[in-house]
Amino acid sequence: MKNILVPVGSSANAISNLQYAIDLAESIQANVYVVSVFQELSKVGGLSKVNTILKEESENRLDEVVSQVNKKGVQVIAHPVKGDVLEGIGRISKQVPIDLMVLSPRSNSIKEEVYLGKTSGKLLKQTNIPILVVPEGAKFQPPKTMLMAFKNGTFENDNLLEAVRQFKQSFGTEVNVLHVETPETTEEMKNVTPNLKTIQNSYTQVEAATTFQAVIEYFQQFNPDMLCVIRRKRGFFKKLWEKNEIHKREFHTSKPLLVLPVQD
Repeated sequence: MKNILVPVGSSANAISNLQYAIDLAESIQANVYVVSVFQELSKVGGLSKVNTILKEESENRLDEVVSQVNKKGVQVIAHPVKGDVLEGIGRISKQVPIDLMVLSPRSNSIKEEVYLGKTSGKLLKQTNIPILVVPEGAKFQPPKTMLMAFKNGTFENDNLLEAVRQFKQSFGTEVNVLHVETPETTEEMKNVTPNLKTIQNSYTQVEAATTFQAVIEYFQQFNPDMLCVIRRKRGFFKKLWEKNEIHKREFHTSKPLLVLPVQD
């Protein structure tokens, strides 16, 4: 894990979120890329000056946030990115191999009832990068324990487990696996590939209606420092995929949430 990406939104939590990413990067000797995305308007009708202003505002926002963190010797590279947030981050990931994206739950939203704002939810749903959703105002602490919940134990692409492996190697994180059997589970999904077995500290197989319900039921029992789930179209966020914004009444956690980008 060499490159960490931190999108900066308008929320007051941007500074603490970036500091969290820097503290993590210092521990694993990674670089931090900080971006602020701005939507460029059509240049028709003399709007080029407006676009210049939008870019300057984006640069000023980056300068404001970066100036208020302790870089701790970490290489922090800040850059404004034009276009849609997905498009912009997609371009960055093509130029720089991003190993982890650190997000604030509410990058732009100020609604107290919301756990994931529309921008953060959109990135979580539609990017193919491991994402760490950091609780608002949280300070980085090496996670002693992680609860990793999934329905399908087959991880054919070993790189998909790299983020979990990095936490285990760097911090000695204990990885407790929760393998959930649901009515949709096939015989193949009951298998666990060797690459996961080599990093798990404990294995628990349970039955539940959904992976989501199993996590809710067993979370207190494990009491992890970090929760890890899988971004499958029919996985943990099955019922939440329908929209970008996720309310706290639907799901929230006070612990860092690591989402791995496994595709169906």
